[in-house]
Amino acid sequence: MVEQDEEARLDALYQLNLLDTPPSESFDRITRMASQIFDLPISAVSLTDRDRQWFKSRVGVEHWSIPREKAPCAQVAESRSILIIPDLLDDDCYADSLLAQTGVRFYAGVPLMTREGFVLGSLCVLGTEPRTVSESEMAGLTDLADMTMSQIEMQHAFGRVDPLSGLPNRTQFLDDLEDLGRDAPGQRRYAVLLDLARNDQLSSGLRVVGPSFIDDMVQDAARALRGALGQGRTAYHVAATQFAFLSPPEPEPGAYVALLGSMLSKAQSASRIRFATSQAIGVTPVTLGKTDPRQVLRTAYSAAQDARASEHAVGLYAPGEDRVHSRRFALLNDLGAALEEPDQLRLVFQPRIDLASGRCKGAEALLRWRHPTLGDVSPSEFMPIIEQTSLARPTTAWVLDAAMRQQAIWQKEGIDLQLSINVSAANLEESDFAQQVQLYLQKHRLRPAAIELEVTESAVMENSGRAMGQLRALHEAGIPLAIDDFGTGYSSLAYLQRLPARAVKIDQSFVRDLADDERGQALVRSMITLSHDLGYRVVAEGVETAAAAAILADLECEEAQGYYFARPMKEEALRLWLVASPQESSVAA
Repeated sequence: MVEQDEEARLDALYQLNLLDTPPSESFDRITRMASQIFDLPISAVSLTDRDRQWFKSRVGVEHWSIPREKAPCAQVAESRSILIIPDLLDDDCYADSLLAQTGVRFYAGVPLMTREGFVLGSLCVLGTEPRTVSESEMAGLTDLADMTMSQIEMQHAFGRVDPLSGLPNRTQFLDDLEDLGRDAPGQRRYAVLLDLARNDQLSSGLRVVGPSFIDDMVQDAARALRGALGQGRTAYHVAATQFAFLSPPEPEPGAYVALLGSMLSKAQSASRIRFATSQAIGVTPVTLGKTDPRQVLRTAYSAAQDARASEHAVGLYAPGEDRVHSRRFALLNDLGAALEEPDQLRLVFQPRIDLASGRCKGAEALLRWRHPTLGDVSPSEFMPIIEQTSLARPTTAWVLDAAMRQQAIWQKEGIDLQLSINVSAANLEESDFAQQVQLYLQKHRLRPAAIELEVTESAVMENSGRAMGQLRALHEAGIPLAIDDFGTGYSSLAYLQRLPARAVKIDQSFVRDLADDERGQALVRSMITLSHDLGYRVVAEGVETAAAAAILADLECEEAQGYYFARPMKEEALRLWLVASPQESSVAA
């Protein structure tokens, strides 16, 4: 039982992160007052470690620590009571102690006790002559001990130690990293970040269990890290479910990553919720004094996210991958500004051809972005980013407004084309999306049939209930719908039958090499037959050769678009193309 209590006491001491920390004036002021009250040359805030007494503050003492064995402060910690020794030489236990050998004769110590009842050490005064103490002196020393604990708790509470894990926080990590840079400039280490769970796992756990889900996870991880790192190594609680620590100096990369993988496996097996979460470790190199401490956690977190895709869930920082993510984030921020500036975003239009007559039946509106410093940014790069954020709504609103404005101009000029506009999954989760589309139609005085909204199978499936409600509202308003990227989603045939769409667009991945792929032709034939049986009109995307166009016509595909007919073009170029194209007969005289 004594051993168990001692381990708990040491754990409480280590959680406060006081050992081997720099001097502090707030503690030094207390030890000076204690020395003055007793009119003695020596005073200290002494912390009882496993095998030593360490002085957080000291007056009249040259060294920072002494052995715990036969140290009176250790007895204070063990007995949890005040200790007064009038003369060490007359005490059987301390007559041959290190303090007695250095000339100390008198000792008085008061416990430094936490709210939980753990004694960290003592506030003590020492003299070189035997003496007694008065009640007023001991009352003063007791008050100063209380002040010392208040100072410790204040440092613990204000911005340095996380109350849940008991570990130093991100601020302390950054400060310690800067201090190491001054103490050992040029030394190479690794910063390690442990990420306890994915965001979706945290969300599920909070929904089912509540806040205790994260509390238990954090406390398990903190306990495991303290045990794995041992004495002399510090773990930091740097975010809600993330921990960090530094490797020993100059580790061998391969062996160290393997060691971390073993540590991660043990930590997961000890967790109470190991089956509900998946942990990952990111490792990033650090050159003390050169690497910016503010970048360390960012790059380590980036490595941890990349590690989730690896076999052992431990990953080294990859600058190339990091640049990709940095570019995506920058693009996301810049697009918000681009929506408010008239010169960056524009629409281009790709004709849609009726294969039986060769006439242009419509065009697809496609968003393009010319970044002020990066130049043209591919929609395949920025659109997937947008669709996962709050920018999906304003971006689609911009496209709807611009496309319908252009459609209204064309109709006034006698150009009769149906304009296809893409809709993202996020748009179908908007409760008023169908209403907003109708408002844009009214604004530009267009009939519902003047446009066609394209939506992917996957977009419908992400929130099938709300998405289906919006699609039905659009259908009831007379707005034509098409299923885009047909064949790449995961909807069932029964679900396709319920969609209120009029057309399907076969994805270009099935069409691109159609002329040289007999199995591909069989697959496309089946897709067209199925679509016709379900009552859909079929449009093929990505037609790049005359042979592919001929095969699609033989398979009774109604319409096609692709580079064979025309590339996406600006509105002026489309107008000229319609006039010059021998296939076109829909332009008014």
